[in-house]
Amino acid sequence: MSATPQYRLPVRVAPCGLSLRRAVLAFACVSVLAPAAFAQPPVPRDSKPKQLPTIVVTATRIPEPAFDVPASINSVPVGSVDADTPGINASEYLRNVPGVMARDRQNYAQDEQISIRGFGSRATFGVRGVRLYTDGIPATMPDGQGQVSNFDFGGADRIEVLRGPFSALYGNSSGGVIQIFTADGSHPPELLADFGGGSYGAWKADFGARGTQGGFGYNLDLSDFNADGYRRHSQVERINGNAKFDWKVGTRGKLTVILNTVSLPQTQDPQGLTWAQYQADPRQAAPSALKFNTRKSVHQWQGGAVYTQQITPHQSVRAMVYYGQRGIQQFLSVPVGAQKSPTSSGGVVDLYTLYKGTDLRWTWSGDLAGRPFNLVAGMAYDDEAQHRNGYDNFVGNVLGVTGALRRDEQDNVYDVDEYAQGTWKFAERWSLTLGARHSVVRFRSTDFYITSKNPDGSGTAAYGSTNPVAGLMFDATDHWHLYASYGTGFETPTFSEIGYRPDGETGLNFDLRPARSKNGEVGSKWSFAGGGNLDVALFDANSRNEIAVLSSSGGRTIYQNVGASRRRGAEVGLQLPLGDAWRLNVAYTYLQAQFRNAFGDCGGPSGCKVPAGTRMPGVPRQWLHAGLDWGGTVGWHAGMSVDAVGAVSADDADTLTAPGYATAGVNAGYAFDTRRYQVVPFVRIDNLFDRKYIGSVIVNQTGGASFEPAPGRTAWLGVKVTLRRFSDE
Repeated sequence: MSATPQYRLPVRVAPCGLSLRRAVLAFACVSVLAPAAFAQPPVPRDSKPKQLPTIVVTATRIPEPAFDVPASINSVPVGSVDADTPGINASEYLRNVPGVMARDRQNYAQDEQISIRGFGSRATFGVRGVRLYTDGIPATMPDGQGQVSNFDFGGADRIEVLRGPFSALYGNSSGGVIQIFTADGSHPPELLADFGGGSYGAWKADFGARGTQGGFGYNLDLSDFNADGYRRHSQVERINGNAKFDWKVGTRGKLTVILNTVSLPQTQDPQGLTWAQYQADPRQAAPSALKFNTRKSVHQWQGGAVYTQQITPHQSVRAMVYYGQRGIQQFLSVPVGAQKSPTSSGGVVDLYTLYKGTDLRWTWSGDLAGRPFNLVAGMAYDDEAQHRNGYDNFVGNVLGVTGALRRDEQDNVYDVDEYAQGTWKFAERWSLTLGARHSVVRFRSTDFYITSKNPDGSGTAAYGSTNPVAGLMFDATDHWHLYASYGTGFETPTFSEIGYRPDGETGLNFDLRPARSKNGEVGSKWSFAGGGNLDVALFDANSRNEIAVLSSSGGRTIYQNVGASRRRGAEVGLQLPLGDAWRLNVAYTYLQAQFRNAFGDCGGPSGCKVPAGTRMPGVPRQWLHAGLDWGGTVGWHAGMSVDAVGAVSADDADTLTAPGYATAGVNAGYAFDTRRYQVVPFVRIDNLFDRKYIGSVIVNQTGGASFEPAPGRTAWLGVKVTLRRFSDE
């Protein structure tokens, strides 16, 4: 009879791990006790592991090698032994993907800035223009507004990033798709812990458990991140939780349940600086941020279930449902004088949102005219019910507190989408992929705050679009594939963007129209015989009815359609093994993003404020990430990296510019590994040469306060611990 399975933990490690708020002590503790903990001989190093093809699902919804997909798609591993990264922000991983601009704003009240090929660059908070998913569950609302704050990296397996025309098959606001996947349960079962601490009072503690038992698998993760912040008034605490359970149902079915939560109890907002303020002291907070104590709190939980069933050897079905709640309270720095207007919404935003949806999908795989063919067809429904209250941010002479009610409305938006996508390998070296998605997005706002000077602002609006996509791939050789793709897409305004009318009256700006785009891409994918790959893509996206800022003052940002725009450029991605232990990774992007129409007071004596040909704000002309890594999964490993970013315009008229910059980073660690334990202490230093630079910009910010400084040289010490459970035979 087998003995009861036990987790075997070195007796002196546990007390060291109790001081979570001082992760540096945990690092030192484990380092000192490592010899005792690892009395067993280490596992021999596999200096040249077998290279397996990268399998992705986001592009076609069917597991396929990325090499065989006629689209730009990357899969970025999360949680690698030699990653030597804190695992706090999505930008830590997304910088490895060409075409993606991901910026850690040092401001967790506004989330990270993420754009793909220029789509989403105008977002002043959260993520828009890019669709976000967690294990197939939307992290983007039906109106196109999303956030990555609920991405849990401690329990994640990978992040997939899809760019180009095929992202339109995900519906509204699909300038690209970013999807994070939770890892499956492990065998043998494992307990995991990740502690770290670094500059500016930052520390993180992460605990997880994953395993399998018969037909049941689980992955649980909980993390707590705290930081004082590089800038004044930028303190943050963020708690993330994620759980994944899956069961085999019969011989051909599988049920997966995902639970996810995020809490930011009180996150300070230092706001943007003017150029003069940045030059004087980049670490300062904006004076208005201190005056009004600008801050934000977020509490969100969601749950979802995915059931897949193989009906026949050729057919399968998938059903997904989800439900979630999100509460936000945010204190803005709207001047008291601006709130005296009877149509003002005040300076405190209070949102409570219920959201839910479903996705039903049928898949068929077989032959068409004697050649391999697969087809996916489905229907999706997403619904968001948001109750919005607005309050004054003062009471008498006291600022930064909740005052009188100024806004009370119920905002609802839902979408109904039908989609289909098929791939046919119609010849030995040729394959064709066709798809289409029909989307209907409906907005409704019901105004409950009605006075003699603030009339009823209720209203409705509906948008619809059918977007076809086509891709053709040619297998020039077994290691070289060429492809071309083309499609259309659309992007509705979000509720925040239709929140105010140009005439100053109450109600939503339902005259704002969705932007529509035509996207083309040609690319080359080269797979090296010894492992690694080289991907090159040229892209061109032309949009009409581009949405841009009309005016921003007194806490009111009003948007308009400005005509045509164009985003075109090139991407290069290289992953190259150099011998047994060296690896080179390069991600380079060139992007020319321009307004093709003049706009802004074109009837006045000074002509147009924004001439045709002006570059679009928020994204640089080019950027590069290059990393050189050495080592394996056991013993020493190290790496160095360089990030270079061109100048970035901060307003539509291109009168404010954040200069370009280049930074370097280094990391090193040592992996102790036995049959039962793995401990990996590591250190990393970012901005090694202590460069002073602007890390991100807030597009079209009032008064030119658009600049968000990045920190100088920072250090992080961390340790990852894995305990494996075995049954004695």
